[in-house]
Amino acid sequence: MPQTPIDFDHLSRQTGGDHALERELLTLFAEQCIRHLRTIHVAEDVKARMDAAHTLKGAAQAVGAWVVAEAADAIERRLAAADQPGAEAAMDTLALAAAEARAVIARHDCAA
Repeated sequence: MPQTPIDFDHLSRQTGGDHALERELLTLFAEQCIRHLRTIHVAEDVKARMDAAHTLKGAAQAVGAWVVAEAADAIERRLAAADQPGAEAAMDTLALAAAEARAVIARHDCAA
């Protein structure tokens, strides 16, 4: 069964059902996606790229964006193993997962 971009049941448990807090966390996560994806994609320093992937993974886990978390983890592991070509290929997976999560967040915010 395919995973949804955001696990709202998980997010609700994390926030104690506080919808305003959910919206705030999702907004912050959407902003983090943009910032960390940029760093992962363009930073020349491998450590900075790994740190950005690690931070994005944690943020994704907090809001239940499991596909983003898995993709960020894959990039972090590839960078740690100096698998640069593999890391670049995994970037497409992460970018797509983040775009899907951000689209769900935008729709969720409009519905609030």
